[in-house]
Amino acid sequence: MCGIVGYIGKEQVAPILLEGLSRLEYRGYDSAGVAVYSEKEGGLVVKKTKGRLQVLSDVLQGGAALDGTVGIGHTRWATHGAPSDVNSHPQVSRSGRIAVVHNGIIENYVELKAFLIDKGVPFVSETDTEVVAQLVEYFYKGDILQAVYESLHLIEGAYALGILCADAPDQLIAVRKDNPMILGYGDGFNFMASDVTAVIKYTRDVVYMDNGELAILTRDGIQCYNSMMQPVEKEISRVDWEIDAAEKGGYEHFMFKEIMEQPDALRHAIFPRIRDGEVFFENFGLDEDYIRRMDKIYIVACGSSYHVGMVGKYNIERLLRRPVEVALASEFRYMDPILTDHTLVIVISQSGETLDSMAALREAKRLGATVLSIVNVVGSSIARESDVVLYTWAGPEIAVATTKAYSTQLAVLDLLALHFARVLGTIELGEYRATLDEFLLLPGKLETVLADRDQVQYLASQYFNHSSVFFIGRNLDYAMGLEGSLKLKEISYIHSEAYASGELKHGTISLIEDGTLVFALGTCGRLFEKAMSNVVEVKARGADVLAVTTESRREAMARTADAVMTIPDTCDMLLPSLGIAHLQLFAYYVALMRGCDIDKPRNLAKSVTVE
Repeated sequence: MCGIVGYIGKEQVAPILLEGLSRLEYRGYDSAGVAVYSEKEGGLVVKKTKGRLQVLSDVLQGGAALDGTVGIGHTRWATHGAPSDVNSHPQVSRSGRIAVVHNGIIENYVELKAFLIDKGVPFVSETDTEVVAQLVEYFYKGDILQAVYESLHLIEGAYALGILCADAPDQLIAVRKDNPMILGYGDGFNFMASDVTAVIKYTRDVVYMDNGELAILTRDGIQCYNSMMQPVEKEISRVDWEIDAAEKGGYEHFMFKEIMEQPDALRHAIFPRIRDGEVFFENFGLDEDYIRRMDKIYIVACGSSYHVGMVGKYNIERLLRRPVEVALASEFRYMDPILTDHTLVIVISQSGETLDSMAALREAKRLGATVLSIVNVVGSSIARESDVVLYTWAGPEIAVATTKAYSTQLAVLDLLALHFARVLGTIELGEYRATLDEFLLLPGKLETVLADRDQVQYLASQYFNHSSVFFIGRNLDYAMGLEGSLKLKEISYIHSEAYASGELKHGTISLIEDGTLVFALGTCGRLFEKAMSNVVEVKARGADVLAVTTESRREAMARTADAVMTIPDTCDMLLPSLGIAHLQLFAYYVALMRGCDIDKPRNLAKSVTVE
């Protein structure tokens, strides 16, 4: 959930660490710190502060106040111990010789801490990370790599570690287990980081560490080792996106930029996958025999990706006539899921590092299922461990609240459904071709929706002071409402819930009173009349109703709703891909008017790598 940067080279390290950490701010954090080896001081210098990275930067005068050419930096999201200067990373051993930055959770830190205290080791923080620093020093006998290796045999949990030792200032050590860590290769310098965005300004040549691996970084190179301390050769990947893709480009917020990038993101996700009137997945790992034998599909994901799965369930079951179950990744292992070698498990994750999703993936494989993942980050852990991977090609997404990753995941999942239906013969050729035509028109239609954002901004200005909002809809509209509700609550901090409209009469309608804001989603044509009856229900109880429907049904919806936002008509399965844009924009403008930190909402992180 946090950010790690480490650098060894010839340049002054502190400004480089601060810049790298600034590119990881989107991941969420509440404190920041650096540890640098200083020849002038004859050891490690550690500076860390509670609060925003700018506080640390001010203390270090932008890095100029701290000399040295090797160091590690960290932005922390508190898990063990409240946010404070003392609990911030890096954590150091009692002698001050060893500094550690850490993402993840040390699950057995209580036992390890008790063991070390019994050996006379004093602790100053409440963190599980300090246990790592103290344990490494406990085993340290002059060989820092050996001390780290021995420590890892005792540590349980998920972690990425960056380690710097004052006795070995010509090297850094990186460790990975179930938390992302990349290595960046340069000429006379090298990096470790938790995300490519931290190093892209300096190098495009990166290696993705595998589980259980350690790496020693020097100025001249990087050597990786497996869990048995055997040297391993790693394949260097070339990052193919530009640094400006991870910058605001004149927009006030990353979230707004990424909302507006969705048409192009959809073009990247869709156009290469439609060839000669057919869905085409390059190097697709599921042959037609497997698809025909497939008897059940699980879609496993968290947060917005879970909502993609909810939309997908409606579309896949209608097209394939195969059962689809959507499971929260955090619950999947505890459901005792019934899987066979005929079960396809689809794991959806933007980062490809979501720990709950990774655990679900491994459980699915253990039980014999085939795993297909839909991810954005090339080379991520989920991508590497899946049997089949489909990339969304959305480009870097920086805002914590996902927009273009959601839209591209949905597009890829819908294309997958069409491909399966074509193989199974469960879709008429005419519908198949017509739907693909609509896919090719989708980015342009989405541009039309986004061009109408002034109306959404005006409506947000009228309703941003509401304390509770409800989203209602049926079928695909209900699934879309789940994501609209999440967008609103996560960046504006307004209580928001989404309900299947038919459930109103079973209790929820008791919450509707004069002035309650209700989003009525009525894009699905075959259920439009039922959607209208629910609008009448909540209006009769005094609700203010904002509606989203198609252009052809604007007039009918406007007879009852207080305001209507429309999307172009399209085939049913693509309606959520257009309707969600209004809900994203509404959430953005409401949060803006409430003065919220839109790109870094409180208590949230972009990549959730702890359980």
